[in-house]
Amino acid sequence: MLKNVFNLGLIVFLVLFFATGFVLAQSVEEFIKKGDDFYTKWEDQKALDEYLKALQIEPKNYEALWKAARGYIDVADLVTGSGKEAENKKFDMYSKAEKYAQQAIEVNPNDTWGHFFLSAALGKKVLLQGKKEQIDASKKVKAEIEKAIELDPNNDLAYHALGRWHRRMAEIGGAKRAIGSLLYGSIPKGSFEESEKWLKKAVELRPDYINHHLELGRTYVAMGKNALAAEEFKKCLELPETTSKDKFLKEEAKAELDKKKW
Repeated sequence: MLKNVFNLGLIVFLVLFFATGFVLAQSVEEFIKKGDDFYTKWEDQKALDEYLKALQIEPKNYEALWKAARGYIDVADLVTGSGKEAENKKFDMYSKAEKYAQQAIEVNPNDTWGHFFLSAALGKKVLLQGKKEQIDASKKVKAEIEKAIELDPNNDLAYHALGRWHRRMAEIGGAKRAIGSLLYGSIPKGSFEESEKWLKKAVELRPDYINHHLELGRTYVAMGKNALAAEEFKKCLELPETTSKDKFLKEEAKAELDKKKW
């Protein structure tokens, strides 16, 4: 009799255990799917909220981790206003993005997105800090971008980031570089030619992405290739919006055209 009761109790326990596990697994997937649905509708804060809910259930879910990192970056990028309050809000969100991206890499070091969003979070965060912090982080940012490309040679966003990295480094001219090296240590070198090469690769992989054309145009401006720059900025205005940031990117492209009166 006792043996039958024990067996029945064990069966009930196992059924409840596996059923609960299944429900939790379902919930994680559902939260991520809801987040993805909001993301496609450009509702970045709502998407982020869903990914964070998934992480409350499964803190080491790789997909939820890198998408949470992406979410914090997206929301921070759309913070309006200027001054210390806006900067602090952005800095806090980029720091959270960095944390989640780092956790994603710890869970799965062999996928592109953890590394890419770590590079993005670091790159955006240090722009709100001093020159020394920017120089210290630049090598780490580049290493994470290159790792993302190594893991997925078709990651257009990583090529985009590499193109911007090269332009930023190339813009540090001889005198500034010499003084900066004395004050802050060795400054990595970049080139406008490499910037053009990688941004063109990003455009090749994803020709409908407005930001690829915007940044390629800016590299052409830096190189004195004004006609090519104008083509890229005009392309930004022609393309349909595909992300929550595209409205603002189009405004930036128009401002570039108006500035040069092309």
